Amino acid sequence: MASVQKRPNGKWRARYRDEAGKEHARHFGKKVDAQRWLDEVSASVLTGQYVDPRAGRVTFRAYAEQWRQAKPHRPTTQVKAEQHLRVHAYPAFGDKPLARIRRSDVQSWVTGLEKAGMKPSTVRTTFNTVRAVFRAAVSDRVIAVSPCTEVDLPEVPRRKVVPLAVGQVRALAAAMPERYRALVTVGASTGLRPGELFGLQVRHVDFFKRQLHVEQQVQQTKGGGTRVCPPKTKESERVIPLPDVALHALVAHLKQFPAGPDEFVFQDPKGGPVVATRLMDSAWRPARKEAGLPEVTMHQLRHTYASLLIAAGESVKVVSERLGHTNAAMTLNVYSHLFPDSEDRTRRAIDGAFATSETGAADSVRTAETP
Repeated sequence: MASVQKRPNGKWRARYRDEAGKEHARHFGKKVDAQRWLDEVSASVLTGQYVDPRAGRVTFRAYAEQWRQAKPHRPTTQVKAEQHLRVHAYPAFGDKPLARIRRSDVQSWVTGLEKAGMKPSTVRTTFNTVRAVFRAAVSDRVIAVSPCTEVDLPEVPRRKVVPLAVGQVRALAAAMPERYRALVTVGASTGLRPGELFGLQVRHVDFFKRQLHVEQQVQQTKGGGTRVCPPKTKESERVIPLPDVALHALVAHLKQFPAGPDEFVFQDPKGGPVVATRLMDSAWRPARKEAGLPEVTMHQLRHTYASLLIAAGESVKVVSERLGHTNAAMTLNVYSHLFPDSEDRTRRAIDGAFATSETGAADSVRTAETP
């Protein structure tokens, strides 16, 4: 029910009841303004965009905490989201009602983070957490519009990935404890993410078909624990052709460190899946120093795999599928500088086309001159 009535004081009162039966009213000096406001509210109700004016009174902190606890984040993502909100967002506008936070407030906050020395990539990830909170608030119809739209973010300089050379991979593997030598070789010859390597079980390796099935990953939790969970994305669930170097490394490893079908191929010395921080401290860093390598991460083994596929002439589509990327655009964004330069092919293509055209024109002239 909606109506516009003139009050004894000469003001015009527009009122309506929302879906929950609550009455809302506003007063205007002119009837036309009251009717216009009422029409706008009615239109928002009909289009499903109605937002209770009182809903936006909840503070950003209260709503964000509700959102954070209800969101099914992975453990690592959960920790990062909590830090982004607690350390950076709440001090800026944690106690402000959601409806009173403007785009300019968010822009000033982002600019402040950058001026304080935060890396552009970190600014973006922190902003993404806040944007997700406001996006949820819009979906819940707590606010009508997110203040995170059209916010200018700092540019993130693109860093070129530097893959390890095959010789460096071999030197690193040789310097690792025997328990982890195959892990280095398999990582560089299959492109698995570190978590996917840790989550690899014997049943995932088809020695007859020479295939490796990526079905899960292992993530480290607080206190040095581990958690088995699905791969990073849907596309990360994939089947990778096993090259001989990986196959032989796995066979030799399982002969020395036997494991059942449902047991992990690479295990922590105390049993169970590999704990990332323990591996880095006890094996990776000492081996890296012994091999004379600079600061490198396990992820660079994945870059080595990608670079070898690209050098062999594999298409972007194939490289993307092998790596489990969401799409080929992501692969190009990371590895575009590794693809062979096409300048010579471009020159040959154009010169060839013009040469053919000139030859055809000359033949045409000679034909026309023939009596």
